[in-house]
Amino acid sequence: MELEKEIFSKGFDSFYNKSIVNILYTHGWLSNHLKSELDKFNITPQQYNVLRILRGQLPNPATINLLKERMLDKMSDASRIVDRLVQKELVKRSINKKDRRAVDIIITDKGLKLLETIQMEDHVTNILKKNLSEEEAKQLSDLLDKFRG
Repeated sequence: MELEKEIFSKGFDSFYNKSIVNILYTHGWLSNHLKSELDKFNITPQQYNVLRILRGQLPNPATINLLKERMLDKMSDASRIVDRLVQKELVKRSINKKDRRAVDIIITDKGLKLLETIQMEDHVTNILKKNLSEEEAKQLSDLLDKFRG
């Protein structure tokens, strides 16, 4: 559906303006879609992102700083997210053996099993496949890379 119809707009000053609004609108649309899928597993998108980072680090642990650097949402409070994941027994924390001031974070077997169950990649791919060819998805990705400079 066209953006103007979705947001009940009469138009935009320029295609540059429309593109920015469209990116923001699409981000919200996709975020809501992903959030509703992750709600089934009692996990937030930020928690999911941290779990994926930790899975990618295996067998090495991560630090809070590493998580902050790699998170998609740079405004997230990584420490609180880790606290909640520890409560859910999806990650564990331990004192770094080389630097006692640092804390190592590693995903647990329960966290790994949860990621296997969620299969978000398949869900997101199916969303894209409904409306875009693989070539169009590549073009979209390339354009977004170009947009960010």
